[in-house]
Amino acid sequence: MSDVLNVEEIFASKVFTLGKMKERLPKNVYKEVKKIMDQGGELSLATADVVAKAMKDWAVENGATHYTHWFQPLTGITAEKHDAFVTHPDAEGKMILEFSGKELIKGEPDASSFPSGGLRATFEARGYTAWDITSPAFLKEDATGVILCIPTAFCSYKGEALDKKTPLLRSMEAISQQALRIVRLFGNTEATKVVASVGPEQEYFLVDREKYLQREDLIFAGRTLFGAPAPKGQELEDHYFGTIRERIGSYMKDLNVELWKLGVTAKTQHNEVAPAQHELAPIYETANIAVDHNQLVMETMKKVAGRHGLTCLLHEKPFAGVNGSGKHDNWSLGTDNGVNLLDPGDTPNENVQFLLVLACIMKAVDTHADLLRQSASDVGNDHRLGANEAPPAIISMFLGEQLEDVVKQLVETGEAAHLIEGGKLATGVSTLPDLDKDATDRNRTSPFAFTGNKFEFRMVGSADSIASPNTTLNAIVAEAFCEAADILEKADNFEIAVHDLIKEYMTKYQRIVFNGNGYSEEWVEEAARRGLPNIKSMVEASATLTTDKAIRLFEKFGIFTKAELESREEILYETYAKTINIEALTMIDMTQKQILPAVIKYTKSLADTVLAVKEAGADASVTAELLNEVSERLTEAKKALTTLEEKVEKAGTIEEPKELAFFFKDEVFTTMNALRAPVDALEMLVDKKAWPIPTYGDLIFEV
Repeated sequence: MSDVLNVEEIFASKVFTLGKMKERLPKNVYKEVKKIMDQGGELSLATADVVAKAMKDWAVENGATHYTHWFQPLTGITAEKHDAFVTHPDAEGKMILEFSGKELIKGEPDASSFPSGGLRATFEARGYTAWDITSPAFLKEDATGVILCIPTAFCSYKGEALDKKTPLLRSMEAISQQALRIVRLFGNTEATKVVASVGPEQEYFLVDREKYLQREDLIFAGRTLFGAPAPKGQELEDHYFGTIRERIGSYMKDLNVELWKLGVTAKTQHNEVAPAQHELAPIYETANIAVDHNQLVMETMKKVAGRHGLTCLLHEKPFAGVNGSGKHDNWSLGTDNGVNLLDPGDTPNENVQFLLVLACIMKAVDTHADLLRQSASDVGNDHRLGANEAPPAIISMFLGEQLEDVVKQLVETGEAAHLIEGGKLATGVSTLPDLDKDATDRNRTSPFAFTGNKFEFRMVGSADSIASPNTTLNAIVAEAFCEAADILEKADNFEIAVHDLIKEYMTKYQRIVFNGNGYSEEWVEEAARRGLPNIKSMVEASATLTTDKAIRLFEKFGIFTKAELESREEILYETYAKTINIEALTMIDMTQKQILPAVIKYTKSLADTVLAVKEAGADASVTAELLNEVSERLTEAKKALTTLEEKVEKAGTIEEPKELAFFFKDEVFTTMNALRAPVDALEMLVDKKAWPIPTYGDLIFEV
């Protein structure tokens, strides 16, 4: 019988929570820290010293020997440099462990080797990490020991944001300030801030580690660059919410324990649509903490998988022909006195504040559909978006029947006099109760769907940081709130003005609302008629960061400068080119060193068999036909390989980042597909014992 797990006892045991601060800090120090968390400001150095000592003592009691400023550079993952608490021994040779307020508040990692997109020269190496006091410090434990991790922002010597955290924090302040103006108009004088809350669902694949290590493409690219479909895929729909296998269940249990210790509210776990695919979902948290925790979720998923002889794949499309992985970003807004701005209440047609908020979000999403699309773009997501499994590359909003009807009434008549009710769902079974039915269904094909009291941004890729989409969401909605408040604060008659503004916004921006099947070809055509942008790739989306419209938006609220936006655009081009280059080189390597030699060896065995059968006087036509077919595919593969090598070589002569990225998209990537086709065909023809790498059947069904 296993020991009973006490979740309440272990939860946040590795986190320096407010509760631990309250226990360990003098009352006046705790009060100052809490005030700055709530209202902003800077800790005095004296106070920082007290906090640092308490934090260090707690960490050392829990086995820590080092600390690190844990930050999120533009690589999309986290970074850390460990420093020991040790100082110079005293006169008697005794080691003293110290950690000062200055070390807590500010770090100085070398910034020269992180992506900067031309924002700074390589020789300008100094960078600063600044403690994000609103995100609690935590302990990471692995082979290096126990490390005190202090969540920080990362900026250059000149103050430019070199990370994902700094712009997010700026955007959170912007939306809080502008949303407060809205709630003040409706008489809420108690709220002091509005908080963006986020709950990111995380999809992932698990494969056997031994098989993973036999696939160069999984090791270097995170996805299979070759692979014929297994005889069975997801067509029986038997994996989704299916019984969790023992090995996977054991993994999920350990994962939950590790995450709970780190204060991550891991709540939901289940099998996803594709074989070997699963999902974990947490409870909502403040946006910056949700971002930090999602990074920890991804890191912990990978670490725990190793203990179980598994590898966790976070790539958006590790396997062709089955569903890829996303990260549904559930986003909401609430005041610090408990008002959810996205809660429609029982009568949304009469809830004027909600209708104004909804109208502003419609305006924001329609005005900046291109930026929202960009915020969810990464190299892996290009394989997923619009691929008959995920939201299309076209931004639209799903409101559901009830709200769509309210919008329609307001647009057509200026008032919403009636409301579609949910009613009762009759089960037809005497022993089962009739259920209260929601007034609207869900739409899993919508990229931006209203789901009761929040919006679910479903385009985000599984491996991507959620910082960028939430920074963009906060920024575009802050702008819409600001423009609405500018009008309403000057109005002589607020009730008439807000009524007119809601009608104006909903009329002007109703084209963004679509409740139908977002996967259909008809929607692509309809969206084009509506004039909605259809940005199909990451490379095409990158330029949206530096349009005049985008620069005005981000500079207005101090979220990005023009230079920071230009640098990010350049980094995106460089990231795309480097990623596809690695994939192309991996394909070349696998084809030359594994696949061609194995197939050539197999053709020799076929040829020997043909000769032997003929010599025996029997009919060798079947074997000869197979030999010819294999030889034809082998010739196609060699020809495509040569073309790919030439394309990669040509790419090396292109220096301009945007031109290079488009070359990799239009030339190299298409040639990679041309190589994959004959190789996948060969996999279906060659004896399984002769095929040099694990197949899809081996990878996604034998876990």
